[in-house]
Amino acid sequence: MRKALIRRGRRWLYVVHRWIGIATCLLFAMWFISGLVMMYVAFPRLTDAERLSALPAIAWSKVQVSPDRAMAIAAMEHYPRDLRLSMMNDTPVYRIAGWKGAAVTVSAVDGGVVDRISPDQALAIAARHPHAVHPQLLDTVTRDQWSVTARFDPLRPLYLIGLGDAAGTELYVSSRSGEIALDTTRQERVWNWLGSIPHWIYPTVLRKDGPLWRDVVLWISGVCLVVAVTGFWIGVLRLRLRRRYASGAISPYRGWMAWHHIAGLIGGVFVFTWMFSGWLSLNPGGAFSGRGVMREIAAGYSGHDTPDIVAGFRAAPSAQAVEAHYVWIGGRPLVMLDDSNGHRGLADPVTGVPVVVSRDEIIAAARRAMPGASLISARQLDEPDAYWYTLHHKRELPVLRIAFDDPARTWLHISPVTAEILDRSDDSRRSYRWLFNALHSLDFPLLLSFWPARDVVVWLLSAVGTIVSISGVVIGWRRLRRRKVRPVRSAPSAIERQIRSV
Repeated sequence: MRKALIRRGRRWLYVVHRWIGIATCLLFAMWFISGLVMMYVAFPRLTDAERLSALPAIAWSKVQVSPDRAMAIAAMEHYPRDLRLSMMNDTPVYRIAGWKGAAVTVSAVDGGVVDRISPDQALAIAARHPHAVHPQLLDTVTRDQWSVTARFDPLRPLYLIGLGDAAGTELYVSSRSGEIALDTTRQERVWNWLGSIPHWIYPTVLRKDGPLWRDVVLWISGVCLVVAVTGFWIGVLRLRLRRRYASGAISPYRGWMAWHHIAGLIGGVFVFTWMFSGWLSLNPGGAFSGRGVMREIAAGYSGHDTPDIVAGFRAAPSAQAVEAHYVWIGGRPLVMLDDSNGHRGLADPVTGVPVVVSRDEIIAAARRAMPGASLISARQLDEPDAYWYTLHHKRELPVLRIAFDDPARTWLHISPVTAEILDRSDDSRRSYRWLFNALHSLDFPLLLSFWPARDVVVWLLSAVGTIVSISGVVIGWRRLRRRKVRPVRSAPSAIERQIRSV
């Protein structure tokens, strides 16, 4: 009975892997090849540096509405998540984002709410971009491949404007607020059809429904995970290192089957961990905590929750400032001033005099951000480490890491220059760093420290995975063709008889 159960179990193991594998090997091949493209061309997004470079210097003399008045006009009940002053073409405006997703743009000249701009205004905004040659309105977009995610919803519809430059840059300007929401280049658009779009199963028709897209990708990757596990299991069962097959080979297969068997054994662990980490990236069951700084932490760190701030200066400490963020830190009102090159400095919002927030002030504010928890350590990182490093996104250094003993073991990463909280991390996010980032992107500290070691390893393992996938496609195609040509079951081959006898 025991032998019969083992024999039946192995048969089903082969059947499951064979038929699900035929349906999924094309997906595996697509993922390996598109993943290599993604290493060098990311999905289009508007970085802070790109956004700031397209803003003109703030015309302080035109600012007639104070920040607290702008918040009152926006009907903010608490101090907002973001309050910044910048130019919309030649008009200074406050851009106010609440904690529940609401976003309001208020004119700093007359206090009017900006909720619609014309195509001509959008073209004037685009003309300020450093790459603008001959801006031209291409379309009015509700949702397309590059603006498909829900984070663009408050800004829709979007004016699509071509800049006429050699790179084929296209801007998406919000018809509601006049903000530049996104930029893409011809190279990004072309390569992403070979990279992120197939890799994430990201066609607009599916991705526009976020929950549906997530469920589809979870199920597809879950099925592929079963294929990876069963394939590696079969590969181990069919491998003979000591009592070899009659021909002296360690594998009973020949041709494409042999490639599939041996490459699967070599790269099997990588294929499994890669599929498993990709599945975890969708956070099944909410296993990992969310990203970003929660409102409670931000409010505690600011030491102020009333929607007001006093600001009286009309001349910036630096005439090159293109954006001003009004903030509170430890109960102290401050303004962060950015220039078009991304340089940031702090100033007093009343006098405009540059200020410096001391390390002691930052630590005191951080303590208030985590009431009920004790501070464990506060140290400055001058070099990257396993949890603060640059790969896909640039990380600021030096940075203060302040750790607490709350149940989640929270870390706050804070800029010693601007005193802003750059990142929040807890045990859950740090586990995600290893279970997803390390296993999926191979951003292990040792590989990152020796360039291009990581790229070489990823290319080699991806090549093995591609061989496994392509050989599986060929094997599956041949099997399907045989079944089509010979519907009547033929006698089993010698190899099949050998497999069944095990």
